[in-house]
Order: sequence, then C-alpha cells, then structure tokens
Amino acid sequence: MQPIDSLHDFFTRTGAEVTLYHLGRRVEPCALASLAALEHDGQPWPQPWQGKARLAMVFRLGELADPLIWFLDLPLDEQGRLDPAPRDAFLQRLLETLGRNVQGLGREDGETIDNLMKDNPLAFTPALPFQAVLHARASHDLGHPASQHLEPAEAYLEGQQDLDWRALGLQGLADFAVRMDAAQAERLATRLPALPGEVLTSLCYCLEHVSVGTSLGEALRARGEAAADAGDVEEFCACVRAVSGAGDELVGAWYDDLLADSKACGPDLLAAIAGRGWRHLEDGERLPRYLTRLAELPRTDFTAVARDLALIPRLRLPVLMTLREAEPDSAIGRRLAGLPRQGRHEE
Repeated sequence: MQPIDSLHDFFTRTGAEVTLYHLGRRVEPCALASLAALEHDGQPWPQPWQGKARLAMVFRLGELADPLIWFLDLPLDEQGRLDPAPRDAFLQRLLETLGRNVQGLGREDGETIDNLMKDNPLAFTPALPFQAVLHARASHDLGHPASQHLEPAEAYLEGQQDLDWRALGLQGLADFAVRMDAAQAERLATRLPALPGEVLTSLCYCLEHVSVGTSLGEALRARGEAAADAGDVEEFCACVRAVSGAGDELVGAWYDDLLADSKACGPDLLAAIAGRGWRHLEDGERLPRYLTRLAELPRTDFTAVARDLALIPRLRLPVLMTLREAEPDSAIGRRLAGLPRQGRHEE
C-alpha cells in the first residue's frame, strides 16, 4: 500500500466524509480536487490570502459521532504553490498519533485527533464573522437546520416584527445571508435604508460571502454612498465589501466611480476592494487604475498588496504586466523604485 503523503490522501484513504471551504478572501465551498491539485500537481491555490491557503475542513472519520473541524493555514511560495514542509510535519504527527491505523477509528479517537490542532503551527482561529458564515454554510450544505437565531433575524430583516435589533445575533444574520432566497433579498433591499448602522455593518460582514442580486446590490451601493457622505468609513467599506457578490456590471461601475475619485480612495476602501472584490479587478482598465491609487497613498504597503493580488492565478499576469509597463515617473514606477511619492497625496 502506498504511504499517505498528503492531506488529500488522508481524507480519501480513510474514507472520510469531508467538506472543504475556502476561508481566505471569502467563505466559499472548496472542491477536494482543488486540494489535490495543490498538493499533487503543484497548481497555484485559487484563493490565496496573505501568502496562505486558508481552509476549513469539516469531516467525519470512522465511527466518530460528530464532525471535526480543522482550520488550516497552509503556507504558499512566491508562485502561489504549496510549501510542503509544514504540511508534511503536520501529516507525520497525525499519522503517528493514529498509529497509522487510519481506517479503524473509533468514537474515542475524535478528541485525540482534535487535540492535534491545539499546538499545531498551521492552525488558526477565523474571525467571528467567518466562523458564523462557515457554521451557517456547513449546516446548510449538510442538510442540517439553521441555528435558533435565524427566526428572529428573518423577522427583523424582512420587517415582519419590530424587535430590538440589539438582541440579534451574528449567527442569525449569517444564517439569513446563506439561506436568503430571491424574494427575501428583494424585501431586504426595501428594508435596507432604514436599518441601524450597527445591524447593517454586521449584516454586510455576512453578505460579503454570498451572491447578491441586483436590487440588493443597488441598495447596498446607495447605503454605502450615504455612509461616505456622512464620513462613516466603517459602514461605507462594509457596503463595498458586501456588494462584491453582485454582478460585475453593477459592482464594476461603482468601483470605477470610486477609483475615479481621489478623495474616496483611502486605504480602507482599497483594502476592501482587494480583499472581497478582487474578481472585479479582472479588467484591463480597472486593475491599473486600482494599482495606481494604491501607489499614490503613502499609508499603504504597495508591495505587499500587489504581491498578494499577483498570487491569485487569474490576476497574476495582469498585475505583473501592469507593474512591468509602468512609467518610471508614474506613481507605480516610483513605488517600485522605492522613491518618495509625489503629488497631492504626499505627506
């Protein structure tokens, strides 16, 4: 029998019931084949985040009563491919802990396997909104009911019941976002202008992980622009992130308007676009404009953000071409040369 030399092999050879999720830029389902391509074929990871492949692994082994969840942060190299050494070390510890009897696991083995994560350098703790959305999505995908917090969230967000919004839980908002149908999205779009800022911001942290229809996307843009006019940067950027799941015609138009306005292009906005709206940067004009705005701001780490975007396979060549073709005296050219920024943004 061939040795188990990858996480993909571990899950397939043990007969585990496993569901994977991206946890880097968005909480999204991840095919097991994507993990195999990273580990076996040397393919770049499709959704890198700060040089890592962030994954949630929800799985059940042998006779284990409850699924286990691993949060793993797999390091990538400069090409976005797996750096295998940390993964190999973790896999070796896993197999040694199980005594290589990976097919005869009993109910008592769950705690032993889970304990591997307590001092595992690859383990990480996702931010609370990521945890809430992951729980909502995994429950939905596995055919389990939503949390008890969904019902009051639905009643409030659809205007069916005038509840105290302070009683709404983040988990309920996440369940609503994940399970929201088209009719609910339309009702939410109508209700959005009247939502308190605290509710809107928390809801946006969940909506940024799901698809958004046109009506809701337009409502998010309107609310975001109102927040910008009021100087509420957090609410404004939350709306920019949440609208990223809408179609490119809507999102691209808003991003273009924002990037055309030098006063709007603060570091928080640029981080929101790169973090959640990166798919909308696949545009021959929008990407260079984005990188130019990024280069113009003294308070941004231009090199780190550009490198992070270049690790995304679909953006790698466009980013590198934009950097390569930048004029030496342009904002990008000066950043690449390590020279001080010039113009109205200089401090």
